Amino acid sequence: MRIATYNVEWFNALFDDCGQLLADDGLSGRHGVTRADQLAALGIVFTALDADAVMVIEAPDESSRRASVLALETFAAFAQIRARKAVIGFANDTQQEIALLYDPDVLSCRHDPQGALVPAKTDDSAPRFDGVFRIDLDIDDTQDRVEFSKPPLELACETASGKTFRMIGAHLKSKAPHGARTRDQVMRMSIANRRKQQAQAVWLRRRIEEHLHAGEPLIVLGDLNDGPGLDEYEHLFGRSSVEIVMGDGDVGALRLSDPHASRALTRRIGAMNTTARFYLADEGRYLQALLDYIMVSPDLAARRPAWRIWHPFDDPGCWKVPELRAALITASDHFPVTMDIDL
Repeated sequence: MRIATYNVEWFNALFDDCGQLLADDGLSGRHGVTRADQLAALGIVFTALDADAVMVIEAPDESSRRASVLALETFAAFAQIRARKAVIGFANDTQQEIALLYDPDVLSCRHDPQGALVPAKTDDSAPRFDGVFRIDLDIDDTQDRVEFSKPPLELACETASGKTFRMIGAHLKSKAPHGARTRDQVMRMSIANRRKQQAQAVWLRRRIEEHLHAGEPLIVLGDLNDGPGLDEYEHLFGRSSVEIVMGDGDVGALRLSDPHASRALTRRIGAMNTTARFYLADEGRYLQALLDYIMVSPDLAARRPAWRIWHPFDDPGCWKVPELRAALITASDHFPVTMDIDL
């Protein structure tokens, strides 16, 4: 079985309010790319992936005017891919949902949120992801209230052969310091936003530990938007969100596995894998970063899965197919990550 995660930059801009494709010459959410060109590129990429399930980060908007599932299933029909059924969880107000496209002939998946919406104050378990998490962010003996701007998607999955497992799709992101005008304001807001992101990572980690303690096979995948060297404030925090979610410091049954994350965390300098490529206009160059992950529980890691980053320049299979190479660059500022595993 092939499972993928793919952050599609402003997927929402490719659909009208009725969930139909806007395959025209209008500009997409990607700089200098038309909607028709981005849709064509995405069709090539999704077809090449041929995944049984794709966790779509920045999926089309779910609101009173728009339906994410309809839009995604319309796209799947356009691309003629096997992963043609969609499911989402709690909607958010960012126009960037978290959703799963999957092949219903191979897999069944349903939104299955865990935890109480408002746990008792003496309850240390993780609240439901559309609820409120209480944690002391700044060590002032006062509990702060933390909410997800993009609640993770919790899924109960079962293969056609009856194998069950859990899947959590996540998009953790530290907000930019909007409204800050001075360097001090930028610094204060950036640190506060990053602290909130770490709190969300702790929240997610508590849910992960609940599944691991229960012995449930688990896949955690998506865009964690944090890791070694990502910004100038990382030295203020003991661990990145990636380390928290993986269970850095834990061993055996409580630690998640992802080879790209493990390599990055052991190499502060030198070569590492990357999954995203952004243009820095003020510097006139591109920045690459490792942001997208597929982490698995020890029982699944024991099945010896094979991970792959579909990077147009770093992956030989992508590089030697010009059409796919160009499509990966046009489709999004992130590249897909896949994991092949025997389930």
